[in-house]
Amino acid sequence: MSVAADVVVTGMGVVSPAGCDLAGFWPALLAGRSLAAPVTTFDTSRHKARIGCQVAGFEQHEHLGAKEARRMDPFARYALAAALSAHTHAGAPTVDVTRTAVVVGNAVGGRTVSDQESRNHDVHGPARVNPLMPLMTMPNAAAALISMRLGWRGPATTIANTCASGADAIGHAALLLRTGQADIVLAGGAEATLTPVTMAAFGNLGAVSARNDDPAAAARPFDVDRDGFVMGEGAAFVVLERRADAAARGATAHAVVSGYASGSDAYHLSMPRAGGDGAAAVMTAAITAAGLRPDDIRHVNAHGTATPHNDRAEARALHTVFGADQPPVTSLKGTIGHLIGAAGAVEFVATVLALRHGLVPPTANHQKTEPGMDLDVVAGAARVVPAGPALSNSFGFGGHNAALVVSPA
Repeated sequence: MSVAADVVVTGMGVVSPAGCDLAGFWPALLAGRSLAAPVTTFDTSRHKARIGCQVAGFEQHEHLGAKEARRMDPFARYALAAALSAHTHAGAPTVDVTRTAVVVGNAVGGRTVSDQESRNHDVHGPARVNPLMPLMTMPNAAAALISMRLGWRGPATTIANTCASGADAIGHAALLLRTGQADIVLAGGAEATLTPVTMAAFGNLGAVSARNDDPAAAARPFDVDRDGFVMGEGAAFVVLERRADAAARGATAHAVVSGYASGSDAYHLSMPRAGGDGAAAVMTAAITAAGLRPDDIRHVNAHGTATPHNDRAEARALHTVFGADQPPVTSLKGTIGHLIGAAGAVEFVATVLALRHGLVPPTANHQKTEPGMDLDVVAGAARVVPAGPALSNSFGFGGHNAALVVSPA
């Protein structure tokens, strides 16, 4: 579906391994160094994967008090903090609360509290299980908490499309504005999967890097020596408005959400179609929805997980869409890891910042592109690119594919 070109980004907020504000987030991306390290929140000695990209600098976050935070799973804390940061960045607009919306992408909900209370049950018995656990772990907790804090009474929706969730949340938000169902939307994604059971499962699945002794070199998107992703955590949110409404209140338009498409491989729960045709279809549809051609795209913020099959399928999809004249490609997962349901939202914010600064962040740990991929991977240092639209890709377990086109404001 087409997204009208007058849907603009007026606020952004991040909670990430690269910091919890835009001022720290962007320089960390430009540095192009991995933030992976041994996980410190629990004993990983028996895990196959013992490394991750943990959120940095959250303890004193301005938008959350200690007592309030204790009643939330980390994914909801990250979501609320990032959403309120975006709201502040947008100028804390005065709105008709019935003409608002909140859209949150999240893959697994409150996994930290779920793990903790399962252990509590096994050790101390049913009577000691926290009665708030269902409310703390439900995937829609983040959307509920954001709307409650702001008093926004319009739709509060949660999208659970695994690794495409954050991108789909932003795309859905743009459609709410285009169809007149809301006048302002907070949209993004949040995830906190660095927990004992989740890390054990991904390790046993073989989807994550086994470079426990060299975490800084573990995530290697599109590199010939890649062996899986590094799990990350965090959140990112944006405030979206119609351009006329933003201009009427004197807000700054940072970028335009000019195209969005979503689709399914309808193929396999964990593997993409080898030829990348599902991914290629949504990229093409998003570019077409924006009223553009492939050669209008100035760079691609790739999904780029650093898993052998996903990177190969995405490379083939990029060749289907762009042919031999490939735009520069980058993947942030080498720096901040894979934030699962939050990945698409965090990478969308990075794409907006790339457009604003005219710089594409480098892909950390990328040294040699796998033969046959033939991609122009930005590596080593940030690259200056001409002003113009960019494409942000997100592909998830279950074959969920989403693509967003971001254009300069």
